[in-house]
Amino acid sequence: MTDFTLLTVVVLTAIVLVAAALLIARLSAPRTFNPQKGEPYECGLPTRGTSWGQFHSGYYLYAILFLMFDIETVFLFPWAAVVERVGMWGLVSVMFFILVLILGLAYAWRKGALAWK
Repeated sequence: MTDFTLLTVVVLTAIVLVAAALLIARLSAPRTFNPQKGEPYECGLPTRGTSWGQFHSGYYLYAILFLMFDIETVFLFPWAAVVERVGMWGLVSVMFFILVLILGLAYAWRKGALAWK
């Protein structure tokens, strides 16, 4: 069996399984409609005022910083798996990567991005 044939079988199997799951869900789902289901859900309490509220930009900054350092760990896992095979060049490249992250953290810290105001 060639690689292309195997890929075709896998893709067709995935399409058939997804279509079957959607068809079974469509046929077995209840068909009752309640107008209350179309309303936005806010913890069971009716909303007061407008739903457009302003948030402090510090929340977004913390989220972006968290994502940056979270993604950094995702990039370090594959390196840790092959650390013995990449040798000294791999160690130097990861040290450079960590240095750039530390400089980014120092910059954010110096600018006051981590100070909650």
